[in-house]
Amino acid sequence: MEKPVLNIRRWLFILPLPGMLGPLAAHAQIDPVKRELIQLGYNQPLEGHAPLSAYAFYYYNQPSFMRTNLTLRLAVAPVYVDSELGFKGLLGPNTDFAVGVAGGGFADSYYEVRQGKYLPEESFTGHGATVSSSIYHLFNPDQRIPLNGIARGSVHYATYLRDDDTASTFVLPKDMTSFNVLTGLRLGGKEPLLSPDVALELSAWYEGQFRLNSGGYGFNDDRHVESVSHLFWGRALFIYTLPELKHNFSISTTAGGSADSDRFSAYRLGGFLPLASEFPLMIPGYYYQELSASRFALVNGNYAIPFDKKKRWALNLTGTTALVDFIHGLDQPGHWNSGVGGGIGYHSTSDAWQIYLDYGYGFDAIRTHGRGAQSIGLLLQFNLERGKGGYYNPDDPTWLRGFDRLMHSFQ
Repeated sequence: MEKPVLNIRRWLFILPLPGMLGPLAAHAQIDPVKRELIQLGYNQPLEGHAPLSAYAFYYYNQPSFMRTNLTLRLAVAPVYVDSELGFKGLLGPNTDFAVGVAGGGFADSYYEVRQGKYLPEESFTGHGATVSSSIYHLFNPDQRIPLNGIARGSVHYATYLRDDDTASTFVLPKDMTSFNVLTGLRLGGKEPLLSPDVALELSAWYEGQFRLNSGGYGFNDDRHVESVSHLFWGRALFIYTLPELKHNFSISTTAGGSADSDRFSAYRLGGFLPLASEFPLMIPGYYYQELSASRFALVNGNYAIPFDKKKRWALNLTGTTALVDFIHGLDQPGHWNSGVGGGIGYHSTSDAWQIYLDYGYGFDAIRTHGRGAQSIGLLLQFNLERGKGGYYNPDDPTWLRGFDRLMHSFQ
């Protein structure tokens, strides 16, 4: 799933080292809403040594691009571009078609973290490119909450390079071409925003990765690239803002399994970067992508409480617990991993920009002193389209119309 929940499915940009960004796409339908967003995120551990984790990207979505039935989506980072051109109704009244191209530097870099220790001598840089085609189908056009289906085929090429710290005896994996298939069903959905006012989602997914040039690498072929990996996962999510108090809360459950997974297809859990992927597997206090799992179940909850008169400042509290089965070679004692976090958030009067400062503590993260780890983070969002009307106004007693508009935005 990413190199996270889904390295193969990342739709935003992670910055593993300064100036290095790399995304992968995983939308479940063509976005019908015009958007211009700038997103920034940063995590810093307070102890231990890990790759710097951050994202920085500009997201642009333009319906009626050149023609009324075309939608252009771009996600642009300093060294990577992810794009998709959607054709509304090309295959029928409720069936869309899209073609995508993505590529650039550092998207396929791999960072080895084993039992809480980052190992640069077993890490390396990867660059890549992807071409894809997708079919999106709306099953229930007359219903309030849309049910969308997706079928996508893609070809991904990655080339790997040695870093300055990569051990001289460490053999890199061969440059890799993979053919990937993604299918899924999504009821409802969540906008690509840092803190939506309301969202509801039930979804189930399958991804198959079929690789050329599989085989051994590392120290004396002590690790292996599988020729075929299968991933299965699902998510249930609910986000709501109380109309009078304007308290915002969310709860989500994500669970996944796999067959023949390896380091390149494992689920990666840890950190607190909510827009690092479409399905972020966050555990506060941990390094970003610290845990590599073949199977997992994760529950996350968040509560934001405004504390000033204008409801611009808010106290944010979050908690996560996950049950993890580790992939071979990256095992560690214990299967439960949990973390809590808290911080301060502020949003402007028009909600054009938001900022969050957070602290996280990972109860079960392994460090040199034993269990327990801390981190701090910064999240920023600039919504250049905000101020033209929102989906949800808690002061409006007819808020259900806002919910309707949100749900239909995913059709």
